[in-house]
Amino acid sequence: LGLEARVVPSTFAEDLDKSQFTPTAYVQENARQKALEVRSRLIAQGEAPPSVVVGADTVVDQGGAILEKPKSEAQAAEMLGRLSGSTHAVHTGVALLYRDGSEACFCESSEVNFCDLSAEDIAAYVASGEPMDKAGAYGIQGLGGAFVTGIRGCYYNVMGFPMHKFCATLDVARLS
Repeated sequence: LGLEARVVPSTFAEDLDKSQFTPTAYVQENARQKALEVRSRLIAQGEAPPSVVVGADTVVDQGGAILEKPKSEAQAAEMLGRLSGSTHAVHTGVALLYRDGSEACFCESSEVNFCDLSAEDIAAYVASGEPMDKAGAYGIQGLGGAFVTGIRGCYYNVMGFPMHKFCATLDVARLS
């Protein structure tokens, strides 16, 4: 994109009460809290605030149930079983915190169709290790892409960062 970027992982605990949010509001608030934590930490370390801090969060939405990264192999297998043979939504919230104090937040959503998965398919995929750091326990850009029979919306959103909507939302005039 021609932007100079530095990756600073957030230490925000991501412990918001899911019952207080819709899935789309949840990812936007998580993204905002991640960006706020990074910006505050950089300033506390004596750094000038960057032109913009970008935070993002992605979840899988199975009928209103928020599926994040699995905490165990058993939870990964359970998530994949839930997604088997069904359609789910993937929501990515993005927060942009500009140096001048202004903010922009948005959510991009995509629908993903999954094939029917056998217990053997699930066990083999979980054994690969790939599901363990992916929302909903799969990565469309990796082995998990073999389970996807269709997608409606932004592919990059399902990967975890909606490139087009980010570019359309970014106010480049505020970056100088």
